[in-house]
Amino acid sequence: MRTDHEGPTGPLDSLDEAILRELAVDARASFADIGAVVSLSAPAVKRRVDRLRERGVVRGFTVRLDPAALGWETEAYVELYCSGSTSPMTMRVAVERYSEVIAASTVTGDVDLFLHLRTRDMRHLERVIERLNAEPFVARTRSTIVLSALVRRPDVQGSPTE
Repeated sequence: MRTDHEGPTGPLDSLDEAILRELAVDARASFADIGAVVSLSAPAVKRRVDRLRERGVVRGFTVRLDPAALGWETEAYVELYCSGSTSPMTMRVAVERYSEVIAASTVTGDVDLFLHLRTRDMRHLERVIERLNAEPFVARTRSTIVLSALVRRPDVQGSPTE
């Protein structure tokens, strides 16, 4: 069995990766449907998925919703520049309180924290940015509003290529 990628608790083989790609596309796919794609029986797929869950590679199954259909029509990226030395934990605790923040990452360069936001409209976005600017550790922000989302991929794309 060929090892393609090291998972959090050991190597993932090419069949594990293929199963993960299929689950990322449709978490409701049956084991039989996945098996037909990866050339395994449904019971063999189930055993592998169970092992992936036990190892923590698969942390759960979810649904991908259309945010606009739920009223979240404005999307933006906001760069936060912090004053002084602010720990990642301080930043995390602060931004976790914002339901509009769908992702937050510390990054390299001049920016301290990079946020991905979704809001109902521009006025809502403005209020969120004002609240972010009022956080005690924030020196300033810079925002970029998304016009069109051209490519969105599931978390698992497969093996990296060179």
